[in-house]
Amino acid sequence: MHKLSRNLFCLRFIGCLLLTAMSTGAVADDLTEDSGAWLQAVGEGSMSFIDPSLKNGRIWVEGQSRFDGDWSHWYQGMVRTAVGYSLTDRATIWAGYTWLPTQNIGKEYVSQQDIWPAFRYVLPTEIGTLMFRTMWETNFLNGDQLRERPRQMIRFLHPLEFEPRLSLIAWDEAFYRVNSTTYGGKSGFDQNRAFAGFGWSFNKNVRTELGYMNQYVDNANHSSATMRHLGMASVFINF
Repeated sequence: MHKLSRNLFCLRFIGCLLLTAMSTGAVADDLTEDSGAWLQAVGEGSMSFIDPSLKNGRIWVEGQSRFDGDWSHWYQGMVRTAVGYSLTDRATIWAGYTWLPTQNIGKEYVSQQDIWPAFRYVLPTEIGTLMFRTMWETNFLNGDQLRERPRQMIRFLHPLEFEPRLSLIAWDEAFYRVNSTTYGGKSGFDQNRAFAGFGWSFNKNVRTELGYMNQYVDNANHSSATMRHLGMASVFINF
């Protein structure tokens, strides 16, 4: 494929992905909009540093800090840790835990905990790399209430021809509530996140990403929704 045509195709793909994701905003009758930022640090690596026989074992650690209220209010943190196993050089299974301390404006503090299995598949193509990730969260919300919430991500990374260290990146992730709970809301669509931005690889072990994320979140009974316009900065470390 010609270099220019390839880059144009990638830009169109990213644009279509974002437009499709953001069109979800038409679902709710009452929409509130806000802006903020998410900061993310992710580390992932092989367990071979423990023992060479564990080379297919994986470790995943992640932390996030999230701001809303037009960047003025810290409302949520996220700590995620998981162990995994590489079935092939493209497919990995995971089992993990997430802690989400949350302080929304005008609401009580909430400390949500999740456990989840996940499957990730990486597909290199002529125009870039696709990644598919399926997670099934069990959310511990309040007392003995459990919410089941699967989530599906598709991610695309396209290194630019003139500077391979610089990449175009787009991803979309949809969340669905399987069951209805008092604190977790009615079953059905939960939220969608769509991102577009750039990545820079310093070397094979360190990469950063910077871009825009659109987050659309349904309320508990699907009568209204919030759309957040977020700046997102990430650093990824492989070990």
